Amino acid sequence: MPAKSILLVEDNPDDRELMTLAFVQQEFTYNLIIVSDGLEALDYLFGIIPDDEDSDDPYGDRDLTSMPALIMLDLNLPRVNGIEILRQIRADPRTRLIPVVIISSSDEPQDLIDSYINGCNSYVRKPIDFTQLQNFVREVSSYWLTVNQLPPVFGVLNE
Repeated sequence: MPAKSILLVEDNPDDRELMTLAFVQQEFTYNLIIVSDGLEALDYLFGIIPDDEDSDDPYGDRDLTSMPALIMLDLNLPRVNGIEILRQIRADPRTRLIPVVIISSSDEPQDLIDSYINGCNSYVRKPIDFTQLQNFVREVSSYWLTVNQLPPVFGVLNE
């Protein structure tokens, strides 16, 4: 069975690096895909071509039938914010069943409410130190990729 994929959508380079280090230390096999802004996340998931014709499209030839088993999504992103990405994920039959964990430094009640109203599966405040981050990555990954049961062909609904 191929390794499950995790899509990490995070714009902060320091947070991306720390998350990558925390994931590398895990005991299970997975593919970590990292994108740094909202438009890149949409391009990865749906094959949306960037507005700038001169820009590189690293996901232009990606198989759009192969979706991540988990999306870890920051809220405050450039170009397209996390709530809008979440709305688009839940609106598309290919992605609406994929678990989405919001990881945010925001403790604003409205961010929490908006995330759940738009279909997040979990909302987690970003850990403040590396040990907490390691524990977070281990627990979230273990639950969503090992314990949780995904539909046989997740991302596709029998409508």
